[in-house]
Amino acid sequence: MKLLLIEDEPSVVSFIRRYLTEAGYDVSVALDGHSGLQMATEYSFQLIILDVMLPGMNGIAVCKALRKQQMTTPILMLTALGSTENVVAGLDSGADDYLVKPFKQAELLARIRSLLRRNNDANVTVATTAIQNNSNVLKVADLELDLNTKSASRYGENITLTATEYRLLEYMMRNPRRVLSRMEILENVWGVDFNMNTKVVDVYVNYLRKKVNRKDQPALIQTVVGMGYMLKEEE
Repeated sequence: MKLLLIEDEPSVVSFIRRYLTEAGYDVSVALDGHSGLQMATEYSFQLIILDVMLPGMNGIAVCKALRKQQMTTPILMLTALGSTENVVAGLDSGADDYLVKPFKQAELLARIRSLLRRNNDANVTVATTAIQNNSNVLKVADLELDLNTKSASRYGENITLTATEYRLLEYMMRNPRRVLSRMEILENVWGVDFNMNTKVVDVYVNYLRKKVNRKDQPALIQTVVGMGYMLKEEE
């Protein structure tokens, strides 16, 4: 497994590289944003570990540039800033997961394994009641999600989604009429096996709700107080 570490702090580079090499990974290093972007573009990696605070070009900009090029390589973002706003900013830029410094070796390794596992097996169990005859289109009520084009629509009107919103909607549409807890959503949408920050789930569900639950249409994304969220048709 080839990993790219984009990090400018020598002590962090040494720590991560040594630990991941011992764990069996082949780790390449870039010490600034521009060289990291170039390496990620020119060479093939199974996962990118990306620090936010980088000289020249910060990690948010690097992540956005990679996603703009349609690169789907999993990105684990590292930062010393752990507020909900900073986590959301990192995920909005296209990162798949977000790890706050300082972190334990075991947690870093678990996050990497989780991202690699999710990338290799992105599909969760399909709820057959939500699938049309065309197995590449999910449908709940008048909401449709095309898995080939990665596009969503309701009543034929296109819904613009970020990468994270798309993964969240796909998970909810594969599990219609079922209460999904915040931890379930974290584990299946972000592949996070730790209590990262469940407020991130609330933020993204609200983003998605505003796009799917339009004023003149029945609400599909519903809050189940004290339990989580559910995607279902209004009775």
